[in-house]
Amino acid sequence: MTPTGNGPFTAVTPLVLASGSPRRLEMLTNLGLTFTVQPSALMEPPPDSGELPGDYVLRMAEMKARDVARSHAGLTVLGADTIVVLDGRIMGKPESKLNALEMLTALSGQTHQVMTGFCLVLPDGSAKSMTVSTDVDMRQSSEAELMSYIKTGEPMDKAGAYAIQGIGTFLVTAIRGSYTNVVGLPLARVLETLLAHGIVDTGE
Repeated sequence: MTPTGNGPFTAVTPLVLASGSPRRLEMLTNLGLTFTVQPSALMEPPPDSGELPGDYVLRMAEMKARDVARSHAGLTVLGADTIVVLDGRIMGKPESKLNALEMLTALSGQTHQVMTGFCLVLPDGSAKSMTVSTDVDMRQSSEAELMSYIKTGEPMDKAGAYAIQGIGTFLVTAIRGSYTNVVGLPLARVLETLLAHGIVDTGE
């Protein structure tokens, strides 16, 4: 799959997105970039004992990018991973509707962090990576509201069981930090990295 965007930037060298996330694909396409989508097939291991959430999400992003880069030598590969963190506890994607309810109940009325790690593997094999964190405040929601939301199906493939860019926006009262980071990619930081290493340009 090779999306082609119509935005203000162009890819100077071939770019591969090591993710099947529709949200990440859309954000990069909106920049105007043409790139190949090749999700990593690796299973995500659990955090190591004592591993901090920010370190874990960065390790996952690097693991995915390196995995795809092995079959795309000489190209630039972008990998990313997003987690929700509440009181130091990592929340990934829910395994069931009950698990989604447990996650949303825990998040209700609380402030949590959304962390996205991204890794850019350059054509020479070197890597540039970063973790970005955004604070998210959630309103106090009733179980009936949460169950009704879960029935839409939206929470089931989202870290923390909600989508800030979708129906789940009703759960959020405020954010501090990057909005696109909560969606799944800290776009400004990613773009800065791509520009700094000559991977993309304005096309002028």
